[in-house]
Amino acid sequence: MRTLSQRVLSARVEVDGVTSGTIGAGLLILAGFEDGDSDGDLTWMASKLARLRIFPDAEGVMNRGLGDIGGDALAVSQFTLYASTKKGNRPSWSRAARPEVAKPLFERFVTHLENALGRSVPTGVFGADMQVHLINDGPVTVFIDSRQPE
Repeated sequence: MRTLSQRVLSARVEVDGVTSGTIGAGLLILAGFEDGDSDGDLTWMASKLARLRIFPDAEGVMNRGLGDIGGDALAVSQFTLYASTKKGNRPSWSRAARPEVAKPLFERFVTHLENALGRSVPTGVFGADMQVHLINDGPVTVFIDSRQPE
C-alpha cells in the first residue's frame, strides 16, 4: 500500500460537480493498493497516518498529529501511485491492484483510519473521475509505502 498525504487547510473531492467529501484543516490522503496488500498493511498505514507529526506546535516545529490539532482526513483512492515509467514515457499500472481487489482494500483502509482517528473519514468515489481541490499547507507532502516502512 502506498499513500501520498498532503497537509491541507481544506480539501474536497467532487464527482460530476457533486461533492463527495470535504474537510477543513487536516490530511488529504491519496491511497493506492497492490495485490498482496494485507490487513497488516492497512492497519499499519492507518496508524502511521493518524499519528504522523507534521502539524506545527506553538514554536512552529512539526510536532503534532491529526488528533492533537483536531484535524480531519479525506481519503481518495489513486491507483496511479503504482505507476512505473521504466519502459518509455507511458506509465504502466501493472503493479496496481485490479478494481475488484483494490476497492475492498480501500474500504477496509478507511475503516481502519476511522478507528485510529475515532471519527468518520470522508472519501472520494472509488473508480470515478474525480476532481480534487485542496489548499496545501506548507506545502507539506509525505509519501509512505507499507512495503518500505521508514
